[in-house]
Amino acid sequence: MVFSPELAEIRFGCGLSPVQARPQSPAAMVDALLAADVAAQAFPIEPFPAFRARLVEQKRLARAMRQADSPARQAVLKDENRARNKQTRRESILWFGQSLLRWVHTSQGFRERLVHFWADHFTAQGKRGAMTHGGLPYQEEAIRPNISGRFEDLLFDAVTHPLMVHYLDQRSSIGPGSEIAREKPNAGLNENLAREVLELHTLGVSGPYTQADVRQLAELFTGMGYLPHKGFIYRAKAAEPGAETVLGKNYGGAKARLGDVRAVLRDLARHPATAEHVATKLAVHFLSDAPPPELVAHVAARYRETRGELTEVYRALLEHPLAWEPGLQNVKPAFDYVASGCRALALSAERMTGAKPNHLKRVFLGPMKMMGQPWLRPAGPDGWSEDDSEWLSPQGQAARIGWAMSAPTRLTPDLIDPRAFLDHALGPYASPVLRRQVHGAETREEGVGLVLMSPSFQRR
Repeated sequence: MVFSPELAEIRFGCGLSPVQARPQSPAAMVDALLAADVAAQAFPIEPFPAFRARLVEQKRLARAMRQADSPARQAVLKDENRARNKQTRRESILWFGQSLLRWVHTSQGFRERLVHFWADHFTAQGKRGAMTHGGLPYQEEAIRPNISGRFEDLLFDAVTHPLMVHYLDQRSSIGPGSEIAREKPNAGLNENLAREVLELHTLGVSGPYTQADVRQLAELFTGMGYLPHKGFIYRAKAAEPGAETVLGKNYGGAKARLGDVRAVLRDLARHPATAEHVATKLAVHFLSDAPPPELVAHVAARYRETRGELTEVYRALLEHPLAWEPGLQNVKPAFDYVASGCRALALSAERMTGAKPNHLKRVFLGPMKMMGQPWLRPAGPDGWSEDDSEWLSPQGQAARIGWAMSAPTRLTPDLIDPRAFLDHALGPYASPVLRRQVHGAETREEGVGLVLMSPSFQRR
Protein backbone atom coordinates (compact mmCIF):
# COMPACT_ATOMS: atom_id res chain seq x y z
CA MET A 1 0.00 0.00 0.00
CA VAL A 2 1.08 3.59 -0.56
CA PHE A 3 0.99 6.75 1.51
CA SER A 4 -2.23 8.77 1.47
CA PRO A 5 -2.43 12.34 2.86
CA GLU A 6 -6.09 11.83 3.76
CA LEU A 7 -5.43 8.54 5.54
CA ALA A 8 -2.45 10.12 7.30
CA GLU A 9 -4.73 12.71 8.87
CA ILE A 10 -7.51 10.28 9.73
CA ARG A 11 -5.45 7.33 11.01
CA PHE A 12 -2.33 9.00 12.39
CA GLY A 13 -3.53 12.55 12.94
CA CYS A 14 -6.49 14.44 14.36
CA GLY A 15 -8.86 14.05 11.42
CA LEU A 16 -9.47 15.94 8.22
CA SER A 17 -9.83 19.71 8.36
CA PRO A 18 -11.01 22.17 5.70
CA VAL A 19 -8.34 24.69 6.75
CA GLN A 20 -5.26 22.63 7.71
CA ALA A 21 -2.85 21.28 5.12
CA ARG A 22 -2.43 17.52 5.03
CA PRO A 23 0.98 15.87 5.52
CA GLN A 24 2.78 15.02 2.31
CA SER A 25 4.90 12.05 3.40
CA PRO A 26 5.69 9.83 6.39
CA ALA A 27 9.07 11.57 6.67
CA ALA A 28 7.35 14.95 6.93
CA MET A 29 5.13 13.63 9.74
CA VAL A 30 8.16 12.53 11.76
CA ASP A 31 10.20 15.63 10.95
CA ALA A 32 7.35 17.81 12.25
CA LEU A 33 7.91 16.29 15.69
CA LEU A 34 11.34 17.92 15.76
CA ALA A 35 9.97 21.36 14.85
CA ALA A 36 8.40 23.88 17.22
CA ASP A 37 5.28 22.71 19.05
CA VAL A 38 3.05 25.35 17.50
CA ALA A 39 -0.23 24.14 18.99
CA ALA A 40 1.11 24.20 22.55
CA GLN A 41 2.44 27.70 21.98
CA ALA A 42 -0.87 28.90 20.56
CA PHE A 43 -3.05 27.31 23.25
CA PRO A 44 -1.07 27.19 26.51
CA ILE A 45 -1.94 24.98 29.47
CA GLU A 46 -0.61 25.60 32.97
CA PRO A 47 2.71 23.75 33.39
CA PHE A 48 3.22 21.63 36.46
CA PRO A 49 5.75 23.94 38.19
CA ALA A 50 3.06 26.65 38.16
CA PHE A 51 0.41 24.12 39.19
CA ARG A 52 2.47 23.23 42.26
CA ALA A 53 1.68 26.66 43.70
CA ARG A 54 -1.89 25.41 44.09
CA LEU A 55 -0.64 22.41 46.06
CA VAL A 56 1.46 24.66 48.28
CA GLU A 57 -1.53 26.84 49.04
CA GLN A 58 -3.71 23.80 49.74
CA LYS A 59 -1.15 22.51 52.21
CA ARG A 60 -0.92 25.92 53.88
CA LEU A 61 -4.68 26.10 54.34
CA ALA A 62 -4.85 22.53 55.67
CA ARG A 63 -2.23 23.35 58.27
CA ALA A 64 -3.96 26.60 59.19
CA MET A 65 -7.28 24.79 59.65
CA ARG A 66 -5.67 22.28 61.99
CA GLN A 67 -4.12 25.09 64.02
CA ALA A 68 -7.15 27.42 64.02
CA ASP A 69 -7.78 28.83 67.47
CA SER A 70 -11.58 29.01 67.09
CA PRO A 71 -14.42 27.36 65.16
CA ALA A 72 -15.14 30.70 63.48
CA ARG A 73 -11.58 30.97 62.17
CA GLN A 74 -11.67 27.37 60.99
CA ALA A 75 -14.92 28.05 59.11
CA VAL A 76 -13.34 31.04 57.35
CA LEU A 77 -10.38 28.92 56.26
CA LYS A 78 -12.64 26.12 55.06
CA ASP A 79 -14.55 28.60 52.92
CA GLU A 80 -11.29 29.89 51.46
CA ASN A 81 -10.15 26.36 50.71
CA ARG A 82 -13.44 25.51 48.98
CA ALA A 83 -13.23 28.69 46.91
CA ARG A 84 -9.68 27.90 45.82
CA ASN A 85 -10.62 24.33 44.91
CA LYS A 86 -13.58 25.63 42.92
CA GLN A 87 -11.35 28.05 41.06
CA THR A 88 -8.84 25.30 40.24
CA ARG A 89 -11.69 23.10 39.02
CA ARG A 90 -12.99 25.88 36.75
CA GLU A 91 -9.54 26.59 35.35
CA SER A 92 -8.89 22.91 34.68
CA ILE A 93 -12.03 22.84 32.53
CA LEU A 94 -10.61 25.76 30.55
CA TRP A 95 -7.40 23.75 30.11
CA PHE A 96 -9.57 21.07 28.53
CA GLY A 97 -10.73 23.73 26.08
CA GLN A 98 -7.12 24.49 25.22
CA SER A 99 -6.39 20.80 24.72
CA LEU A 100 -9.37 20.58 22.37
CA LEU A 101 -8.22 23.63 20.40
CA ARG A 102 -4.78 22.11 19.97
CA TRP A 103 -6.42 19.11 18.36
CA VAL A 104 -8.66 21.25 16.16
CA HIS A 105 -6.06 23.72 14.90
CA THR A 106 -2.79 21.82 14.88
CA SER A 107 -0.81 21.40 11.69
CA GLN A 108 1.03 18.56 13.45
CA GLY A 109 -1.73 16.04 14.05
CA PHE A 110 0.65 13.14 14.61
CA ARG A 111 2.17 15.04 17.56
CA GLU A 112 -1.20 15.44 19.30
CA ARG A 113 -2.02 11.78 18.80
CA LEU A 114 1.33 10.75 20.28
CA VAL A 115 0.87 13.00 23.31
CA HIS A 116 -2.47 11.34 24.02
CA PHE A 117 -1.03 7.88 23.38
CA TRP A 118 1.88 8.30 25.79
CA ALA A 119 -0.23 10.08 28.40
CA ASP A 120 -2.46 7.01 28.38
CA HIS A 121 0.50 4.62 28.43
CA PHE A 122 1.76 6.46 31.53
CA THR A 123 -1.66 7.01 33.08
CA ALA A 124 -1.53 9.08 36.26
CA GLN A 125 -4.25 11.07 37.98
CA GLY A 126 -4.78 12.97 41.17
CA LYS A 127 -6.87 11.34 43.87
CA ARG A 128 -7.69 14.21 46.21
CA GLY A 129 -7.75 17.97 46.55
CA ALA A 130 -6.09 20.18 43.95
CA MET A 131 -4.07 17.22 42.69
CA THR A 132 -7.21 15.81 41.02
CA HIS A 133 -6.77 18.55 38.41
CA GLY A 134 -3.08 17.89 37.72
CA GLY A 135 -3.49 15.64 34.68
CA LEU A 136 -2.83 18.18 31.95
CA PRO A 137 -0.02 19.99 33.83
CA TYR A 138 1.58 16.54 34.26
CA GLN A 139 1.36 15.94 30.52
CA GLU A 140 2.88 19.35 29.83
CA GLU A 141 5.94 18.54 31.95
CA ALA A 142 6.52 14.80 31.68
CA ILE A 143 4.93 13.65 28.42
CA ARG A 144 4.76 16.35 25.77
CA PRO A 145 8.45 17.39 25.78
CA ASN A 146 9.62 13.75 25.59
CA ILE A 147 7.64 12.22 22.73
CA SER A 148 10.46 12.71 20.21
CA GLY A 149 13.36 11.66 22.43
CA ARG A 150 14.45 8.34 23.87
CA PHE A 151 11.91 6.11 25.56
CA GLU A 152 14.16 5.78 28.61
CA ASP A 153 13.98 9.55 29.22
CA LEU A 154 10.20 9.59 28.80
CA LEU A 155 9.98 6.64 31.18
CA PHE A 156 12.13 8.31 33.84
CA ASP A 157 10.29 11.63 33.68
CA ALA A 158 6.87 9.96 33.85
CA VAL A 159 7.70 7.46 36.60
CA THR A 160 9.37 10.05 38.85
CA HIS A 161 6.78 12.75 38.29
CA PRO A 162 4.95 13.98 41.43
CA LEU A 163 1.57 13.03 39.94
CA MET A 164 2.70 9.45 39.28
CA VAL A 165 4.32 9.22 42.72
CA HIS A 166 1.05 10.47 44.23
CA TYR A 167 -1.23 8.28 42.08
CA LEU A 168 0.52 5.00 42.87
CA ASP A 169 1.18 5.83 46.54
CA GLN A 170 4.94 5.78 46.10
CA ARG A 171 5.44 8.55 48.64
CA SER A 172 4.25 6.21 51.41
CA SER A 173 6.60 3.38 50.36
CA ILE A 174 9.37 2.94 52.93
CA GLY A 175 12.26 0.50 52.76
CA PRO A 176 11.83 -2.16 55.51
CA GLY A 177 15.45 -1.74 56.56
CA SER A 178 15.63 2.03 56.11
CA GLU A 179 16.38 4.61 58.77
CA ILE A 180 12.80 5.88 58.68
CA ALA A 181 11.42 2.34 59.11
CA ARG A 182 13.42 2.02 62.31
CA GLU A 183 11.81 5.21 63.58
CA LYS A 184 8.32 4.30 62.25
CA PRO A 185 7.86 0.54 62.49
CA ASN A 186 4.37 0.73 61.00
CA ALA A 187 5.69 2.15 57.72
CA GLY A 188 5.74 -0.37 54.90
CA LEU A 189 6.76 -1.15 51.35
CA ASN A 190 4.32 -0.31 48.54
CA GLU A 191 4.69 -2.29 45.30
CA ASN A 192 2.16 -0.36 43.17
CA LEU A 193 4.60 1.69 41.11
CA ALA A 194 7.08 -1.15 40.65
CA ARG A 195 4.36 -3.49 39.40
CA GLU A 196 2.97 -0.96 36.92
CA VAL A 197 6.43 -0.08 35.62
CA LEU A 198 7.09 -3.73 34.80
CA GLU A 199 3.60 -4.73 33.73
CA LEU A 200 2.34 -1.62 31.93
CA HIS A 201 5.18 0.75 31.19
CA THR A 202 8.00 -1.53 30.04
CA LEU A 203 8.02 -5.35 29.77
CA GLY A 204 4.28 -5.95 29.46
CA VAL A 205 1.85 -8.25 31.28
CA SER A 206 3.53 -11.35 29.85
CA GLY A 207 7.04 -9.99 30.31
CA PRO A 208 9.96 -11.98 31.76
CA TYR A 209 9.68 -10.87 35.39
CA THR A 210 8.63 -12.50 38.64
CA GLN A 211 7.08 -11.37 41.89
CA ALA A 212 10.62 -11.27 43.30
CA ASP A 213 11.53 -8.71 40.62
CA VAL A 214 8.49 -6.62 41.58
CA ARG A 215 9.52 -6.57 45.21
CA GLN A 216 13.16 -5.84 44.48
CA LEU A 217 12.20 -2.99 42.16
CA ALA A 218 9.81 -1.66 44.80
CA GLU A 219 12.68 -1.63 47.30
CA LEU A 220 14.87 0.18 44.79
CA PHE A 221 12.12 2.78 44.30
CA THR A 222 11.88 3.55 48.03
CA GLY A 223 13.03 7.06 48.72
CA MET A 224 11.07 8.55 45.81
CA GLY A 225 8.57 11.18 46.90
CA TYR A 226 7.46 14.75 46.34
CA LEU A 227 6.81 17.95 48.25
CA PRO A 228 4.43 20.62 46.95
CA HIS A 229 7.02 23.39 47.20
CA LYS A 230 9.84 21.33 45.66
CA GLY A 231 8.27 18.79 43.35
CA PHE A 232 9.97 15.40 43.09
CA ILE A 233 12.41 14.55 45.88
CA TYR A 234 14.62 11.61 46.77
CA ARG A 235 14.81 10.70 50.48
CA ALA A 236 17.80 8.48 51.16
CA LYS A 237 16.58 7.90 54.72
CA ALA A 238 13.45 6.18 53.38
CA ALA A 239 15.33 4.05 50.86
CA GLU A 240 16.08 0.38 51.41
CA PRO A 241 19.82 -0.06 52.06
CA GLY A 242 21.96 -2.47 50.09
CA ALA A 243 21.69 -3.81 46.58
CA GLU A 244 18.51 -5.04 44.84
CA THR A 245 18.40 -7.55 42.01
CA VAL A 246 16.02 -6.90 39.12
CA LEU A 247 15.98 -9.33 36.17
CA GLY A 248 19.24 -10.81 37.41
CA LYS A 249 21.18 -7.56 37.63
CA ASN A 250 22.23 -5.82 40.84
CA TYR A 251 21.50 -2.15 41.45
CA GLY A 252 22.49 0.03 44.37
CA GLY A 253 24.83 -0.61 47.22
CA ALA A 254 25.86 0.84 50.54
CA LYS A 255 24.47 4.28 49.74
CA ALA A 256 21.00 4.82 48.27
CA ARG A 257 21.05 7.01 45.15
CA LEU A 258 18.52 8.25 42.63
CA GLY A 259 21.08 7.25 39.99
CA ASP A 260 20.26 3.60 40.68
CA VAL A 261 16.59 4.27 39.89
CA ARG A 262 17.63 5.89 36.62
CA ALA A 263 19.88 2.92 35.83
CA VAL A 264 17.18 0.28 36.33
CA LEU A 265 14.67 2.29 34.28
CA ARG A 266 17.25 2.67 31.51
CA ASP A 267 17.84 -1.08 31.43
CA LEU A 268 14.12 -1.84 31.47
CA ALA A 269 13.60 0.64 28.63
CA ARG A 270 16.27 -1.12 26.55
CA HIS A 271 14.99 -4.64 27.22
CA PRO A 272 13.83 -6.61 24.14
CA ALA A 273 10.47 -7.32 25.82
CA THR A 274 9.91 -3.57 26.15
CA ALA A 275 10.59 -3.14 22.44
CA GLU A 276 7.94 -5.77 21.68
CA HIS A 277 5.47 -4.29 24.16
CA VAL A 278 5.81 -0.72 22.91
CA ALA A 279 5.73 -1.76 19.24
CA THR A 280 2.55 -3.77 19.82
CA LYS A 281 0.83 -0.95 21.70
CA LEU A 282 1.66 1.58 18.98
CA ALA A 283 0.40 -0.74 16.26
CA VAL A 284 -2.82 -1.51 18.13
CA HIS A 285 -3.45 2.16 18.83
CA PHE A 286 -2.86 3.40 15.31
CA LEU A 287 -3.89 0.44 13.15
CA SER A 288 -6.22 -2.18 14.61
CA ASP A 289 -6.97 -4.41 17.57
CA ALA A 290 -5.08 -7.20 15.76
CA PRO A 291 -2.20 -5.51 13.89
CA PRO A 292 -0.11 -7.42 11.31
CA PRO A 293 2.64 -9.37 13.12
CA GLU A 294 5.20 -8.44 10.46
CA LEU A 295 4.57 -4.73 11.06
CA VAL A 296 4.92 -5.16 14.84
CA ALA A 297 8.16 -7.09 14.29
CA HIS A 298 9.49 -4.32 12.04
CA VAL A 299 8.76 -1.61 14.62
CA ALA A 300 10.17 -3.69 17.49
CA ALA A 301 13.36 -4.34 15.52
CA ARG A 302 13.87 -0.61 14.96
CA TYR A 303 13.28 0.02 18.65
CA ARG A 304 15.99 -2.50 19.54
CA GLU A 305 18.41 -1.18 16.92
CA THR A 306 18.10 2.41 18.16
CA ARG A 307 17.66 1.60 21.87
CA GLY A 308 14.25 3.21 21.91
CA GLU A 309 14.91 6.34 19.86
CA LEU A 310 11.25 7.23 19.47
CA THR A 311 11.41 9.22 16.23
CA GLU A 312 12.99 6.19 14.58
CA VAL A 313 10.35 3.91 16.10
CA TYR A 314 7.63 6.13 14.61
CA ARG A 315 9.48 6.20 11.30
CA ALA A 316 9.45 2.39 11.24
CA LEU A 317 5.71 2.38 11.91
CA LEU A 318 4.93 4.88 9.16
CA GLU A 319 7.28 3.47 6.53
CA HIS A 320 5.75 -0.02 6.59
CA PRO A 321 3.35 -0.64 3.68
CA LEU A 322 0.79 -2.32 5.95
CA ALA A 323 0.39 0.93 7.89
CA TRP A 324 -1.43 2.31 4.85
CA GLU A 325 -4.10 -0.33 4.33
CA PRO A 326 -7.03 1.81 3.18
CA GLY A 327 -9.84 0.36 5.30
CA LEU A 328 -10.65 2.35 8.45
CA GLN A 329 -10.31 0.03 11.44
CA ASN A 330 -10.11 1.44 14.96
CA VAL A 331 -13.07 3.11 16.63
CA LYS A 332 -12.23 6.57 17.91
CA PRO A 333 -12.42 6.97 21.70
CA ALA A 334 -14.81 9.64 22.89
CA PHE A 335 -12.39 12.58 23.05
CA ASP A 336 -10.89 11.75 19.67
CA TYR A 337 -14.37 11.47 18.18
CA VAL A 338 -15.59 14.78 19.56
CA ALA A 339 -12.34 16.61 18.80
CA SER A 340 -12.13 15.33 15.23
CA GLY A 341 -15.74 16.46 14.77
CA CYS A 342 -14.78 19.95 15.91
CA ARG A 343 -11.78 19.85 13.58
CA ALA A 344 -13.97 18.94 10.62
CA LEU A 345 -16.29 21.82 11.56
CA ALA A 346 -13.25 24.15 11.77
CA LEU A 347 -14.35 25.30 15.22
CA SER A 348 -12.98 28.80 15.73
CA ALA A 349 -10.53 29.51 18.53
CA GLU A 350 -12.33 32.78 19.24
CA ARG A 351 -15.60 30.98 19.90
CA MET A 352 -13.94 28.57 22.32
CA THR A 353 -11.74 31.14 24.04
CA GLY A 354 -14.78 32.92 25.41
CA ALA A 355 -16.58 29.73 26.40
CA LYS A 356 -17.56 29.37 30.04
CA PRO A 357 -16.72 26.22 32.01
CA ASN A 358 -20.40 25.25 32.24
CA HIS A 359 -20.69 25.45 28.46
CA LEU A 360 -17.69 23.18 28.04
CA LYS A 361 -19.21 20.74 30.53
CA ARG A 362 -22.56 20.68 28.72
CA VAL A 363 -21.22 20.40 25.18
CA PHE A 364 -18.14 18.23 25.73
CA LEU A 365 -17.36 16.81 29.15
CA GLY A 366 -20.87 15.59 29.96
CA PRO A 367 -21.39 13.88 26.59
CA MET A 368 -17.89 12.36 26.69
CA LYS A 369 -18.69 10.81 30.05
CA MET A 370 -21.87 9.33 28.59
CA MET A 371 -19.76 7.97 25.72
CA GLY A 372 -17.63 6.12 28.27
CA GLN A 373 -14.67 8.45 28.67
CA PRO A 374 -14.81 10.84 31.63
CA TRP A 375 -12.06 13.33 30.95
CA LEU A 376 -8.67 12.19 32.32
CA ARG A 377 -10.34 9.67 34.67
CA PRO A 378 -9.69 6.12 33.39
CA ALA A 379 -10.68 3.38 35.80
CA GLY A 380 -7.12 2.23 36.48
CA PRO A 381 -3.42 2.69 35.70
CA ASP A 382 -3.78 0.67 32.49
CA GLY A 383 -5.56 3.66 30.94
CA TRP A 384 -8.31 3.55 28.34
CA SER A 385 -9.14 0.36 26.50
CA GLU A 386 -7.95 -0.05 22.91
CA ASP A 387 -10.65 -2.68 22.32
CA ASP A 388 -13.11 -1.31 19.76
CA SER A 389 -16.03 -3.02 21.48
CA GLU A 390 -15.49 -0.84 24.56
CA TRP A 391 -16.49 2.22 22.50
CA LEU A 392 -19.49 0.63 20.80
CA SER A 393 -21.82 0.09 23.75
CA PRO A 394 -25.49 0.99 23.20
CA GLN A 395 -25.23 3.84 25.73
CA GLY A 396 -22.05 5.14 24.14
CA GLN A 397 -23.52 5.03 20.65
CA ALA A 398 -26.67 6.79 21.82
CA ALA A 399 -24.52 9.54 23.34
CA ARG A 400 -22.58 9.91 20.09
CA ILE A 401 -25.78 10.21 18.09
CA GLY A 402 -27.10 12.82 20.54
CA TRP A 403 -23.88 14.81 20.31
CA ALA A 404 -23.74 14.59 16.51
CA MET A 405 -27.27 15.96 16.19
CA SER A 406 -27.09 18.71 18.80
CA ALA A 407 -23.50 19.94 19.21
CA PRO A 408 -22.74 21.39 15.76
CA THR A 409 -25.40 24.09 16.02
CA ARG A 410 -24.00 25.07 19.42
CA LEU A 411 -20.47 25.25 18.08
CA THR A 412 -20.86 27.09 14.78
CA PRO A 413 -23.22 30.04 14.18
CA ASP A 414 -23.97 29.03 10.58
CA LEU A 415 -23.70 25.38 9.71
CA ILE A 416 -21.92 24.53 6.49
CA ASP A 417 -23.75 22.80 3.68
CA PRO A 418 -23.64 19.13 4.72
CA ARG A 419 -22.58 18.05 1.22
CA ALA A 420 -19.44 20.16 1.54
CA PHE A 421 -19.01 19.04 5.15
CA LEU A 422 -19.04 15.42 4.04
CA ASP A 423 -15.99 16.07 1.86
CA HIS A 424 -14.30 18.10 4.61
CA ALA A 425 -14.81 15.37 7.20
CA LEU A 426 -14.25 12.16 5.21
CA GLY A 427 -12.83 13.02 1.79
CA PRO A 428 -12.48 9.80 -0.23
CA TYR A 429 -13.78 7.76 2.71
CA ALA A 430 -17.36 8.95 2.21
CA SER A 431 -19.32 5.92 1.03
CA PRO A 432 -21.89 6.18 -1.77
CA VAL A 433 -24.64 5.23 0.67
CA LEU A 434 -23.66 7.98 3.11
CA ARG A 435 -23.38 10.47 0.26
CA ARG A 436 -26.96 9.70 -0.83
CA GLN A 437 -28.21 10.01 2.75
CA VAL A 438 -26.50 13.36 3.27
CA HIS A 439 -27.72 14.71 -0.07
CA GLY A 440 -31.24 13.72 0.92
CA ALA A 441 -31.15 15.34 4.37
CA GLU A 442 -34.00 17.77 5.02
CA THR A 443 -31.95 20.21 7.13
CA ARG A 444 -28.32 21.18 7.54
CA GLU A 445 -28.43 19.95 11.14
CA GLU A 446 -29.60 16.54 10.00
CA GLY A 447 -27.04 16.32 7.19
CA VAL A 448 -24.08 17.27 9.38
CA GLY A 449 -25.31 14.93 12.09
CA LEU A 450 -25.51 12.04 9.61
CA VAL A 451 -21.85 12.57 8.74
CA LEU A 452 -20.72 12.72 12.37
CA MET A 453 -22.68 9.65 13.44
CA SER A 454 -21.66 7.56 10.44
CA PRO A 455 -19.55 4.45 10.99
CA SER A 456 -16.88 5.89 8.67
CA PHE A 457 -16.43 9.03 10.73
CA GLN A 458 -16.28 7.06 13.97
CA ARG A 459 -13.36 4.97 12.71
CA ARG A 460 -9.83 5.74 11.61
